Formats: sequence, C-alpha cells, structure tokens
Amino acid sequence: MSKEILSSNGEKLGEITLEKSVFGVEPNLHVMHLALRRQLNNARQGSASAKTRAEVSGGGKKPWKQKGTGRARAGSLRSPLFAGGGVIFGPKPRDFSFSMPQKARKLALKSALSSREEQLVIVKDFSTITEPKTKLMASTLKSLNLNGKILIVADFRAAENQYLELAARNIPSVKLLLPTNLNVKDLLEADSVVMTEAAVNDITERLSK
Repeated sequence: MSKEILSSNGEKLGEITLEKSVFGVEPNLHVMHLALRRQLNNARQGSASAKTRAEVSGGGKKPWKQKGTGRARAGSLRSPLFAGGGVIFGPKPRDFSFSMPQKARKLALKSALSSREEQLVIVKDFSTITEPKTKLMASTLKSLNLNGKILIVADFRAAENQYLELAARNIPSVKLLLPTNLNVKDLLEADSVVMTEAAVNDITERLSK
C-alpha cells in the first residue's frame, strides 16, 4: 500500500510504500480499548483522600449521656452521622495504573495507525517553516487542507523541522508528538494525522520488529 509524499506547501513530491504489517492490519478493538484504558489510568494521580472517623480530630468526649435524653445514643461527635465527622468508605490514595505486554501495546498502536490510514497525510519535512511564526504554520495547514484536531508526528529536534514546535504551539487544535511518543489516545482523538517521511520510517522500524 502506497501513499503520496507532499511538501509542506501541499505539492506532490513522490510516493512512499507503507508497511502493511504496521499500517494495514485489521484493527483489534479490544486491545486498543485496553491500551486507551491503560494510558488514561496511568495518568491518574490517585491522590484523593478522605478521613475516616478514626482520623478526624476531636470527638473524645461522649456528647450526651447514654440514656434518658430521648435522643439516639452517641459515643462521639466524629461519627459519620454528624457534620464534621469521618467519611464511610471514602477515597484513599491508590495506584490506578496497570501494565500490558509489549506485544499487545505494539498491536494496539498498529491497530490505531491502521484505523487512521485514510486520515494520514505524509509530508517530506517542515523545512518551509523558516521562522518560529504561527502564521507560517497556519499557512502550511491551509496548504495541506487540514481542519479540526490535527496530530503532527515529527522529530521537531531535527534541523529541517527546527521551527516546527515554536510555530505550532499557539494553535490549540494542533498537537505535536515525537515518533517515540506516539500513543493510541492521540491517534484516535485526531481528525487528521500528519507524519514526516522520517517519522513513518522510524515508526515502521520500531513496530515491525
């Protein structure tokens, strides 16, 4: 399966053959769902905490005598039944993260890439962005006819893409990722995925091992 390579001005420069084992697999929805859950869970802080009746200060004195008042018996004002009391089964700090086998993580990425193959745009590089100016990035996106949420996968530390990060950071609908940081969540959320030729080769090499 082949795909056009464009310049960042939208001109056709040639074609690239996409590895079918990476960009053309049958998407495995279950594994993608697991990878997405893992990513979201691993990002959770898990720091929510509420005090139990044992941890709330005060409440040492019995609020009223056991019998004869007509009220329900009470041993402490820090009971969960009173305002200011402890919380029954409240949250405690915990680790929500879980792991996945490396093969399953690779399959999830391949599935996500394959499911976005039609929305994939491949550019040679971003060397036409010669200054760290947002208007140059906006012009590039217009030339490539891209709208909505755009994911750009490129090595923005390379010399030919040196101004890409600064030119793109003021556009809220654009997210920039290094090829090594490619993930299922960002791939599925984007309306369009833009990759440089070098990024495609890097991802293919990593995922076809």
